[in-house]
Amino acid sequence: MKKLLLAVVCFMCALPLAAQTRFEDLSPEEQLGQTLVVFVDVDSAELVRPAIEQGKIGGVLIQWGNYSLAETKKLVDKLQTWTANSPHKIPLFISIDYEGGTVYTPITLGFDYLPTNMMLSAARDEEGAATIAYLAGLELRRAGVHINFSPVLDVNSNPHNPIIGVRSFGSDPASVTRMGGALINGFKAADIVSVVKHFPGHGDTSADSHYDVPVVRASYSQLQKIHLAPFEAAVKQGVPGVMTGHILYPALDNKNVATFSRPILQDLLRGTMGFKGLIVTDSLDMKSATSYCTIPGCAVRALESGADMILLGRYVKPVSVFSQVWREVQAKHLEPAVEEAARKVFDLKKQMGLLDNSRAVPAPIEEAYHMALAKISAESVTLVRDRKKLLPFKPAANKKPTVCAVFFAPARFADQLMSFSKPFLQKGWTIRSYNAALTPRKKDSQRAAACTKGADLLIVTSLQWADKTNINQKNAINGLIGENPNTVFISTMSPYDIKNYPEADVVLATYGLNKYVLQTAADIILGNQSAHGVLPVDLPDVQN
Repeated sequence: MKKLLLAVVCFMCALPLAAQTRFEDLSPEEQLGQTLVVFVDVDSAELVRPAIEQGKIGGVLIQWGNYSLAETKKLVDKLQTWTANSPHKIPLFISIDYEGGTVYTPITLGFDYLPTNMMLSAARDEEGAATIAYLAGLELRRAGVHINFSPVLDVNSNPHNPIIGVRSFGSDPASVTRMGGALINGFKAADIVSVVKHFPGHGDTSADSHYDVPVVRASYSQLQKIHLAPFEAAVKQGVPGVMTGHILYPALDNKNVATFSRPILQDLLRGTMGFKGLIVTDSLDMKSATSYCTIPGCAVRALESGADMILLGRYVKPVSVFSQVWREVQAKHLEPAVEEAARKVFDLKKQMGLLDNSRAVPAPIEEAYHMALAKISAESVTLVRDRKKLLPFKPAANKKPTVCAVFFAPARFADQLMSFSKPFLQKGWTIRSYNAALTPRKKDSQRAAACTKGADLLIVTSLQWADKTNINQKNAINGLIGENPNTVFISTMSPYDIKNYPEADVVLATYGLNKYVLQTAADIILGNQSAHGVLPVDLPDVQN
């Protein structure tokens, strides 16, 4: 990683010059604006232009979409240009949810594929994970991004968690702490502000906070031992940001979700843990927040509870929201809380060189990133079980074997799937493949059956984002396993779906879909290499 640091060549960013602006020059309304963040994408940017030019927002969160890296960079430059028309000319904080897993697909915003946290954890390679974060962070810098809402430090202790899954490093607090620390270090080396989430832990929930109010009923000692431990370590490490979860923790506060809880944000995070950095809310348009208040009302409650940066969410009218928030801030006499929050945002912008054009932009080093991704992907693939010692697969003597591979995966991963065939073709084997729909229909079953006809080996893959089982996919895969004695089953995303396939004698897990893990899986099946990954979660009974 030190060698990679030396390889960076920099030139100056073009941002509006705000060097003459002092925090003391900001009016109370302008201070409030620095704390507010709106969501934008390439198509909706014009909607937030008035708020930017009036100085009523301090940052944006770029939303995923099928855009090129050039389009993303053009969007960021345009947003920053608008700040030149604001009263204070302070550049925006540009933030992103670049955490891998279900919050990323290989075709969005032009950024490289980022491994899921569970994939990184399975590889047990802290240096490799730090390198991945460092190189990914450099690419974010090239696009003008300052803040990444990553890594996820939730300990996924509940196998039925509907939203976290492979976004977590796993079910072991020590592993989550180690791997989370590695990513924090990598992003820090790239001069990216890392914001860990979702404090004080989303891993033991059985509800999705986008649609409901999750409740974690763990005792204080359980929270401290399992869920708070990675956050405590991150604070000691000097992480610059912590994102709150819209989750109810009765052992900490039996009335308010963490985002609106002074006992959690002030007494626990600021007081007991000693956190001095930026407290960021999760998006306030989520049902777990709006169950308590309107978005403007939620923004005020979060500021009142000690949050510094407020994510307003999608589809809001920022000028209108700003006016409503400001009126309530005045009514509640919260100007001192706003000033304290805004100063943290302002000081971090100054520290990062946004106010004096001193923030440098690195030259591209894409080749190094893909080398690091290939290495950690190869280390992560896990052989969960091999009851009949089928691997490495050995065909009958003097026979050219035929392999059928049936993938259940979204079409957007099609370009990644092609690499799976390469190791088989290099051995001169015949390989047929079919990419079935994630939720298969009759035609998918027919084409899968045609693929398996006469095959010596069947390889079938599943893809499940978190705990929710796709019944059509499950039935189709179990049907294929039941009809083909020589079958290798590969779980390509959440390993919790392995429980759905008890009849699968051979099970591999990749924790994500990219060409490197797929080629590694093929090499393991052929005996070209061994499996080195370790399951990062507890899966009772699936290894036998």
